[in-house]
Amino acid sequence: MEKTYNPTSIEQALYQRWEEAGYFKPHGDTSKQAYSIVIPPPNVTGSLHMGHAFQDTIMDTLIRCERMKGKNTLWQVGTDHAGIATQMVVERKIAAEEGKTKHDYGREAFIDKIWDWKAESGGNITRQLRRLGASVDWDRERFTMDDGLSDATREVFVRLYEDDLIYRGKRLVNWDPKLHTAISDLEVENKDKKGHMWHFRYPLADGTVTAEGKDYIVVATTRPETVLGDTGVAVNPEDPRYKDIIGKEIILPIVDRRIPIVGDEHADMEKGTGCVKITPAHDFNDYEVGKRHQLPMINILTLNADIRDAAEVFTTTGKPSDVYSNDIPTQYQGMERFAARKALVAEMDSLGLLEEVKDHDLTVPYGDRGGVVIEPMLTDQWYVRTAPLAAPAVKAVEDGEIQFVPKQYENMYFAWMRDVQDWCISRQLWWGHRIPAWYDNNGNVYVGRTEEEVREKNNLDSVIVLRQDDDVLDTWFSSALWTFGTMGWPEKTKDLSTFHPTDVLVSGFDIIFFWVARMIMMTMHFVKDEDGKPQVPFKTVYMTGLIRDENGDKMSKSKGNVLDPIDMIDGIDLESLVEKRCGNMMQPQLAKKIEKNTRKTFENGIEPYGTDALRFTLAAMASTGRDINWDMKRLEGYRNFCNKLWNASRYVLMNTEEQDCGFTEGAELEYSLADKWIESQFEIAAKEFNAHIENFRLDMAANTLYEFIWNQFCDWYLELTKPVLWKGTEAKQRATRRTLITVLEKTLRLAHPVIPYITESIWQSVKPLVPGVEGDTIMTQAMPQFDENNFDQKALDDIEWVKQFITCIRNLRAEYDIAPSVPLSIMLKADDIDAKRLEDNLAVLSSLGKLEDVKVLTEGEETPACATSLVGKSTIMVPMAGLIDKDAELARLDKEVAKTQGEIKRIEGKLNNQGFVAKAPEAVVTAERAKLEGYQETLVKLEEQKATIAAL
Repeated sequence: MEKTYNPTSIEQALYQRWEEAGYFKPHGDTSKQAYSIVIPPPNVTGSLHMGHAFQDTIMDTLIRCERMKGKNTLWQVGTDHAGIATQMVVERKIAAEEGKTKHDYGREAFIDKIWDWKAESGGNITRQLRRLGASVDWDRERFTMDDGLSDATREVFVRLYEDDLIYRGKRLVNWDPKLHTAISDLEVENKDKKGHMWHFRYPLADGTVTAEGKDYIVVATTRPETVLGDTGVAVNPEDPRYKDIIGKEIILPIVDRRIPIVGDEHADMEKGTGCVKITPAHDFNDYEVGKRHQLPMINILTLNADIRDAAEVFTTTGKPSDVYSNDIPTQYQGMERFAARKALVAEMDSLGLLEEVKDHDLTVPYGDRGGVVIEPMLTDQWYVRTAPLAAPAVKAVEDGEIQFVPKQYENMYFAWMRDVQDWCISRQLWWGHRIPAWYDNNGNVYVGRTEEEVREKNNLDSVIVLRQDDDVLDTWFSSALWTFGTMGWPEKTKDLSTFHPTDVLVSGFDIIFFWVARMIMMTMHFVKDEDGKPQVPFKTVYMTGLIRDENGDKMSKSKGNVLDPIDMIDGIDLESLVEKRCGNMMQPQLAKKIEKNTRKTFENGIEPYGTDALRFTLAAMASTGRDINWDMKRLEGYRNFCNKLWNASRYVLMNTEEQDCGFTEGAELEYSLADKWIESQFEIAAKEFNAHIENFRLDMAANTLYEFIWNQFCDWYLELTKPVLWKGTEAKQRATRRTLITVLEKTLRLAHPVIPYITESIWQSVKPLVPGVEGDTIMTQAMPQFDENNFDQKALDDIEWVKQFITCIRNLRAEYDIAPSVPLSIMLKADDIDAKRLEDNLAVLSSLGKLEDVKVLTEGEETPACATSLVGKSTIMVPMAGLIDKDAELARLDKEVAKTQGEIKRIEGKLNNQGFVAKAPEAVVTAERAKLEGYQETLVKLEEQKATIAAL
């Protein structure tokens, strides 16, 4: 082994060897239990972010554990075609490089350009997955637009249509006016904005007056331009102010449209004026009110979100209607929506109908890709009838066929699924799975796998011209087939029978409905057991939290607080980090702020920590379901942990290579108490680690490894071996060498799933020294399990006493500033058990405690002035005469007291400053309070020490 731990020198070469050797593949022995996980397919346009690194670390740890248990394991890998994102990337590319748009190419040629881009640039995230050590089966890599998954997607669409579970209808959707497509709720980014609430008077028709004697009612809106599309006003049926005018009409200003007043609980008596304008074609809540009261829908916007030259009028079922005129006042025709807003407010004011304008905090929906305000838009789209699919999916979770970890996420799942709405699955894009539907010139629609099938199935003459639907399917539609589509469905493949259902899905809670629930619905509808029972896609859903920055804020490019996992693996200098965060920032002031924060937080850039340190940090923070505040200090600490394991392994190898480790037949072995103790400690660690992994508590599993490796093996056991290796008999040395190398080998196997690179690298050096260990890689070795034969409770109890004894001696030295090199004579008040422990371990205690003489006191024996400490039921007593200069020590302690009091005063001043407390981030204030408590505790201890020394 190299003298210094250098992850850069080992990681990439090791991964390449693993992949080329085929270690990630299922071993294929179907007599063994199968275990499978599918990776949530990242966008083909994407780069590895902290969320990916977090979830992929969890999945890789699980799959490596099960592989080491001998199971036939598959970790299925692949990427999503990411309809909108990918199309935008290529559109920007051809615009920048060629000055062209997609229309200059035409649909087929543009799609060819996207495939060219994927071949050149679409593999970035899979290359980064390799850097993370992900042991996926790369030979099975899939893409949601590959031939097999495209066939599966068409098959599912056609079958759902034939089952009357897919239909085409005119309904309200989130519309991106820039990208000209419907988008899902997940692609809508709600932003808090300062805005206004305009209050308009709507005159009552036919001389009607309110209970208050007014001939008008007042409605409030944050979107005045939608007045042009109003088809009703809602009041609460219990509202005494308005219940008598329900069924009457108002004259809609500017367009002179008579529209009814309806009674609906959507109108809140306690909110605003109690009257709500209803625009069913441009608001989701109004759309539902409109359906309840059969109000017509009037679309006033073009697909660009400009005012139309003529409105579109529809019934509540989306059929064209002539119940209202489609006239739009000339002055608004073709006007941009926000310009129309200003013009309409001005006209209402000029008509004397603007009651008042109030400042108002708004939540405005933006498209996360297009970056413009989203409009609810009435369009023709394809929908899945979700309720029939949801019923068995709900029952599967109720019956425990699928379990959520943590369990409380089942409530979120049930809340969505028991009130499920039909799913809009069409998108107005070119890149994606084109909808397998064709139209003739009369508007008839035909659904089939191919045009040939459509013609044959419907007996259509070849002279009838058919046009395929231009829309593509929502990417969530194809990714809903991920568990079974990647395994060869609709064919009954060996993979489907072996690896489906999968065992665990690792995902974020934010896509429970968008992906997790839809996978359950689709899988249970299409995949059945031999007896016809619907299969679930996975048995466990492990929900992770979000990785946030050190202040608890969500990481985003606009905030400039994103951390790149690859930068933490490889390191990045400060200037490159600043450029990365600010280089493409469009707002100069924001860029300056982000640059300042980056330079302050990362004064020297980010040093390379290596993959294992990053993985261990992520695992150690993986408390189920909770959001995680990232902490660079923890990353540094776990890099030190890897370094500690490396150095400890070098110590073991230096003391065992070319040495007699007692493996020859008949070798005399005399195991020390420490040898028996470390074996027992390892058995406890193995038992706890496996239990934590089974319970998806990776944080506790990582803590078990840390505690055993750092505290028990490295800090204590290696120290306890030194007296034996230096002065012990040959039989004792042999036994200790054997214990050193065998426990290290087992420890490497136990830790391998979390930190694969360093454990493999060390194991290759350890393997030749342990007879019976065969194989070319640690990842196919057995996962250690608890072995009662290696467990010795007495050894555990005795060594715990030895540890306490040595710790007490070291603490007394530190408290009274006695150098470690100064030999101590001590006395011990002990019962028979502890006296025997002292006798049995005197050599170790004298060596590690630097003890010159140890005397066990008899009952009633007088003692000089001593510093004391308790160890178990015994008392250690250190005579202080001659060990310290009393006056000098008191003077030193006085300085420490003064310094500590100064720190307390400084922090109290900060915390008593209301300006600081109000403006500083909560995390900073909490940290200052914690510092204050620490200094106060230190002050108490210093005063106690002063009193003890003064009494000497």
